[in-house]
Amino acid sequence: MGHGARIGDGTIAYTIVVGRPEGKRPLGRPRRRWEDNVTMDLQEAGYGDMDWIALTQDKDRWRALVNVVMNIRVS
Repeated sequence: MGHGARIGDGTIAYTIVVGRPEGKRPLGRPRRRWEDNVTMDLQEAGYGDMDWIALTQDKDRWRALVNVVMNIRVS
């Protein structure tokens, strides 16, 4: 996730990470994007108000945050 967000706008990897689907969507609940899952995980860890895409630019801080969230998930 961090690599894809750090790579920057205009690349395929960035589009996959934070992409917005185009076109007409089917009826029912909208599909959850990968970015939505990351946001939900951060909210569960108490970091819901954080701009995670900006945070990925600092690898050490991003790695520390991922370790915190992963420890919460495992526990």
